[in-house]
Amino acid sequence: MKELLRKIKKIDKLLLSPELEGLRDVYSDLYLMDSIKIAVKVIRKKIIEGIITNENNIDLAIISETLKHIALEQKPNLKKVLNCTGTVLHTNLGRAILSNKGKEALYSLADQYTNLELNLNTGKRGSRYDHITDILKTLTGCEDALVVNNNAAAVLLILTALSKDKEAIVSRGELVEIGGSFRIPSVMDFGGAILKEVGTTNKTHLFDYENAINKETGLLVKVHNSNYTIKGFTKTIPAEELVQLSKKKKVPIYYDLGSGALFDFSPYGIQEPTVKSLITSGVDLLSFSGDKLLGGPQGGIIVGKKKLIEKIKKNQFLRAVRVDKLTLSALEGTLLEYLDMEKVKTNNPTINMLTVSLETLEKKALILLEMFKKVNISFSIKKLNSLSGGGSLPDKEFPSFCLLLEAGEKVSIPKLIDNLRFNNIPILVRVKDNKLIMDLRTIKEEDFVMLVEEFTKAYEGTI
Repeated sequence: MKELLRKIKKIDKLLLSPELEGLRDVYSDLYLMDSIKIAVKVIRKKIIEGIITNENNIDLAIISETLKHIALEQKPNLKKVLNCTGTVLHTNLGRAILSNKGKEALYSLADQYTNLELNLNTGKRGSRYDHITDILKTLTGCEDALVVNNNAAAVLLILTALSKDKEAIVSRGELVEIGGSFRIPSVMDFGGAILKEVGTTNKTHLFDYENAINKETGLLVKVHNSNYTIKGFTKTIPAEELVQLSKKKKVPIYYDLGSGALFDFSPYGIQEPTVKSLITSGVDLLSFSGDKLLGGPQGGIIVGKKKLIEKIKKNQFLRAVRVDKLTLSALEGTLLEYLDMEKVKTNNPTINMLTVSLETLEKKALILLEMFKKVNISFSIKKLNSLSGGGSLPDKEFPSFCLLLEAGEKVSIPKLIDNLRFNNIPILVRVKDNKLIMDLRTIKEEDFVMLVEEFTKAYEGTI
């Protein structure tokens, strides 16, 4: 063993190995030497453990381990996955995927300097928020707009700026918790607002709000049920009624919409208020996510009365949650699609997946079924339900067509699921009653060939 350990060459000599010559044009000598050091430690351990016993293999083993280390280290952790779960806004899979316009806007500016905070008309410093203000005014009817890095930040910023050390009145039925233990009462406390609960868990009346308003009241807060439902013996106050009370008492009303929609889903049986309808109703301030029903990048969008947003812009916390040029460019590209509401159904992937017809899904299922038949994988077709996901439309199920694969003598569904997850391009599916389910709602037709190839590799690995 000691003789073998002595045979290990010095790092600088290993660096000159012919097998590494091409890599020296790509990586610095310093980086390659660090990688060789890591490889040497691995080989030393193998020699000590008796795994390597032939001195002729030592140099080759070190170089092989070096190349393996570099390949793994240079491989991005974030990668494309094929979402076959049917959940359109899958939080674990990054929620909304960008439209072509959103993607093109992002790509066009990612490697360029931009006029992010330069007013080209005056030649003086401008505001990064001005770039999306006009289009949000057009699409929502608001007086002013602001974008931060997510809706949780928007909620916290609004409370900090408008109700710090003042009472914020909220219905008990709306004191919700969203992902990551993000709770409205905790956020209010952190933002310095004094929580004033009104009503009960299942019923809140207008007089509950009215009786709670006093000289210490800073804000009326309404929280949309984006990720929860309360059914049965219930009552909530619609925004329009709260607006009238807000005007009467001269206390601003803020609506945390959560997953805000610019597209009217009502013709598709989805009852979700649009941002524009709420602004039209007289809501003073409203915030919503960019990566949910809007179908854009992650962001918290604040729209409403100019005097309130100007006050928010002056709050010191804004700098901590501001967005960069990449988010703004992708958001602007996404919003431009909404100028044509007919085309947005096709061009925005989220809108398209939520409104796609059953007929289209069935056709896709038949095409994919035939492609799997050609590689001798026997799926069946079944009509099942999909979910929106991502804290959106919690009680809405979407009829969909799926491919089902049952366990057989040669196929273990749990093992296949693992193989799919460890694929070069991971494939995420649903499992129920030991059946693998691939939902066509979230599978893009352009990915069919790739899906079949990658699935086949994983499938054959279980046989």
